[in-house]
Amino acid sequence: MERQKRALAIHDISCVGRCSLTVALPIISAAGVDTGVLPTSILSTHTGGFEGYTFRDLTEDLIPIANHWKSLKLRFDALYSGFLGSFEQIDLVAQIFDDFRTQDTLIMVDPVMADNGVLYSIYSPEMAKGMAKLCAKADIVVPNLTEAAFILDEPYRGEKLTPAEVGEIVKKLVALGPKQAVLTGISFTEGRLGAVCYDKEQGEMSYFDGELIEGYYHGTGDVFGSALLGGLLSGMSLERATKLAVDYTNLSIVMTKQLNQERRYGVCFERALPFYIKELGLG
Repeated sequence: MERQKRALAIHDISCVGRCSLTVALPIISAAGVDTGVLPTSILSTHTGGFEGYTFRDLTEDLIPIANHWKSLKLRFDALYSGFLGSFEQIDLVAQIFDDFRTQDTLIMVDPVMADNGVLYSIYSPEMAKGMAKLCAKADIVVPNLTEAAFILDEPYRGEKLTPAEVGEIVKKLVALGPKQAVLTGISFTEGRLGAVCYDKEQGEMSYFDGELIEGYYHGTGDVFGSALLGGLLSGMSLERATKLAVDYTNLSIVMTKQLNQERRYGVCFERALPFYIKELGLG
């Protein structure tokens, strides 16, 4: 039997409101991957749609935790970073990448910092530039259109782009250093929304989409990224893993709408896990 793979998810913990680690841990685990976590901060809720949330910065804990793992000679098949809680954490996570990278380690960076043309309140333009340096260390980056604009230090062009314009963006993203890029929040057809993936070696762009469900659903980027990584670690090609991540995220949104759940608490990704596990060939 094949050795069980181990991934490390470097994200915040929002204690209520499904996103970040409370999404990454169950989804990647459902792919049969031993999933460790490195919390960058702890919040009582996520920051979208809630007021008065608490925030504890865990910057000082990252390196001591990583040093303990090094003493145990832990190895990870994948390192996956998301929301970082401070500017200092960018360099620390880059150091952790260097410490645990092997020839076979997959490093994926989801530069969680912006949406709809605007940086999140905790982020500054300096942090965005730092995130670009972290992306350069990755094998695959998974930004949305807004994050891609900040990483590339370009004006945000809006969400309605042509395939040629999107192709230009993904080529610039891989020019930073990653071998692959997946750009989310892409719509080439009215009423459809999906993602584009691009592999530098193959030089081909693939697009997958699903029905656009109106309204803003929190945590879907984390659902997508986690599902994508689980697919890749299961041996799927970038194209197959991207399609699965699009389909799974879309189904999670559809089920949330059908159940009439309050959107700020995140999508009902748990209800869609049987589909995900079956598509991975595990159920």
